[in-house]
Amino acid sequence: MKNRLKVLRAERDWSQGDLAERLQVSRQSVNAIETGKYDPSLPLAFRIAELFDRAIEDIFASPSRGELK
Repeated sequence: MKNRLKVLRAERDWSQGDLAERLQVSRQSVNAIETGKYDPSLPLAFRIAELFDRAIEDIFASPSRGELK
């Protein structure tokens, strides 16, 4: 699944560890999501969207839907 997590994190000058702490997950989980190796659970996707004050669809896109906005 494509996502904008790395870009959104960088805009806030947060490390992967900073984001992981805010989401209460491991830094390795953040890295796996950013690199597309792991798709977050729906509750985690909602926490990510809420943290960045964006809709889930603004952060994550399925490969079949194409590019993110």
